[in-house]
This record gives sequence, structure tokens and C-alpha cells, in this order.
Amino acid sequence: MSSTTFEMTVSVLPDDIDEQNHVNNTVYLRWVQEVATAHWRAIASVEAQETIGWVVLRHEIDYKAPAAHGDQITLRTWVGKATRLTFERFTEIRRDSDGLLLSNARTLWCPIHPQSGRPARVPPEVRAQFSI
Repeated sequence: MSSTTFEMTVSVLPDDIDEQNHVNNTVYLRWVQEVATAHWRAIASVEAQETIGWVVLRHEIDYKAPAAHGDQITLRTWVGKATRLTFERFTEIRRDSDGLLLSNARTLWCPIHPQSGRPARVPPEVRAQFSI
């Protein structure tokens, strides 16, 4: 792990449940994106948020155990390798009641210019904000 962690808690809602009566895999993906966005907004300066957007290049998600309606879930994320053009981000998803690991993910993000959509270089000071 190469950066400080960021956590948030979510509740499993009725719309998160699929035909198998557990949280649908697309919800896990949404959570991965939501915690990454919350981490960025909590730490990055207003200027960085206005000048740097993000797109996903790759998601890798391993599903370990199901979550059910009513579960409280902790989403924990941190940045791995951060270069000028990519940020590797890890996410753990755990059930609060027993701490069971439900899923883990590795996502590769690319910074972009919000107006043009073209890749943008992340300044060293912004990279440093997400590193230990």
C-alpha cells in the first residue's frame, strides 16, 4: 500500500438486490467509483478538481462473498502507483457486522482535461497529496 486510506460507509438498498437476492455485481462497481470520487473530492484542492477529470482505463474486481439488503458496508480505498498519466487505485469492500471481505478491486484511472477529454498530466504536488 503506498498511500493513506479513505473510507466511507454505505447501506445496501432494495434496488441494489438482484434475482439471486444479493447485491448485484454492478453495484460493487458503482461503489468502487463512488469511493474513488469521494476520496478525490475530500483531498484534492478546488483548483485540481476544476482542472483534472478522471476516466477509467481498467477495472479488476474479485467477488468474495455476497452482501444482502440491510447490510452496512465499508468502502476503503487507497492509491497505489501514481504516475503523471495514471493512478492505480485499490478498493476493499467489507460488511460492517462481521468485517468479512466481500470484494476487492484494482482500478486504473487516467487523468483528463475536463474540457477536451484528452489525457492530462497530474502535477507532482497533486500526486504527493495521495501518497504517504
